[in-house]
Amino acid sequence: MSDALLDTAIAEIYESLDTPPAGDEIYKALCEELMTVQDAVRYIVSCFSSHQIYVGHGTESYWDEALEIVQAVMHLQPPCDESTLSSALTLKERELIAKIVQCRIFSRVPTPYLTHRAFFCNHEFYVDRRVIVPRSPIAELIESGFDPYVDRMPERVLDMCTGSGCIAIAIALHFNGECEVDAVDLSEEALDVCRLNIEGYELESVVTPIQSDLFENLPEGDKYDLIVANPPYVDLEDLESMPPEYHQEPSLALGSGDDGLDCARIILARAADYLTDDGILVMEVGNSEVHLIKAFPQVPFHFIDLKKGGCGVFVLTCDQLKAYADVFKAGV
Repeated sequence: MSDALLDTAIAEIYESLDTPPAGDEIYKALCEELMTVQDAVRYIVSCFSSHQIYVGHGTESYWDEALEIVQAVMHLQPPCDESTLSSALTLKERELIAKIVQCRIFSRVPTPYLTHRAFFCNHEFYVDRRVIVPRSPIAELIESGFDPYVDRMPERVLDMCTGSGCIAIAIALHFNGECEVDAVDLSEEALDVCRLNIEGYELESVVTPIQSDLFENLPEGDKYDLIVANPPYVDLEDLESMPPEYHQEPSLALGSGDDGLDCARIILARAADYLTDDGILVMEVGNSEVHLIKAFPQVPFHFIDLKKGGCGVFVLTCDQLKAYADVFKAGV
């Protein structure tokens, strides 16, 4: 990600961040009492713990979340070393950190929406409330080049429901910009964020954002070696019980019908028409895996054993999609 984008984002936060009325003691402590990175992070961890915020938007612990806030304000990239922890913070940095922490705790806004940055496949992406925060376990497959499911570099890739463009861009970067990637999303607002990230990595000639309701605006006869789909898949029960942080994200990108499979069904029914003969579909359905198996018990979905965590990512070949085409079309 370009420094210019991050600098602009941080400046916007400092000027326009709407600080909740609660948390004056937090603001005072961070601005007046805690001078070093380590002191600030330790105190923020205690605040997060006492208010029981939910982590899961790019971090897995209170320490990591607190450290990311401080590093973002300091314009530093992770990981943090010992010399950084002992560094002194300027007053302006402490004031901005305090504002972000107050919003994080009392408004339950996910940290990436406050810092305007998230990391996926070790790459930085600009994010805001127009897109969900990158966190797909598909990252593990991208980092391996989709081995063993893809045995050569794909010439054309389709990223369905691209959001911030993180999957499309990470694929393009992994293959050194030598494959064409189409990044599809229904939301034009999400595609505006996607374009920012494409420009940030200077991939305008490689990654193409396309506004489309799934396959609707794609030319008939277009063929891809690989389709990667991370559609909305949260079922109604999970959607209603999610922590408040998730309700800050665009609902269009989360829920997909009672069982979470409305979009997935359409993709399964139509993907074969857009794959080369030896192409594959990689799709994530998360916790709705159980609903998928129940809906299509006769289909041999290959769910991937993800070493870094996550669930509900499966692979189907073009031949398999064609073999069960009638089943998939009947399910739409």
